[in-house]
Amino acid sequence: MHPFHPLFGRRLEVLAVRPRGAGRLYVCDGGALGSIALPEAATDRGPEPAERPLTFAALAELAAVIAALGAGVDREADR
Repeated sequence: MHPFHPLFGRRLEVLAVRPRGAGRLYVCDGGALGSIALPEAATDRGPEPAERPLTFAALAELAAVIAALGAGVDREADR
């Protein structure tokens, strides 16, 4: 949760857990705010945040995707 969110740092009762992509979505009791859905990455149950916003692994994965997309464009141009 973002540090300025009114529920930041509070423990919430988990009402339901649903699969979401490779992680989970937690539906929690937000008190006066009602039910709130939080992706696993926004909780203490998710992975530790990276030291920097972009990790080497993320940049390498992005470079591979861009290269694959560029290869597809080159094949289209050869037709």
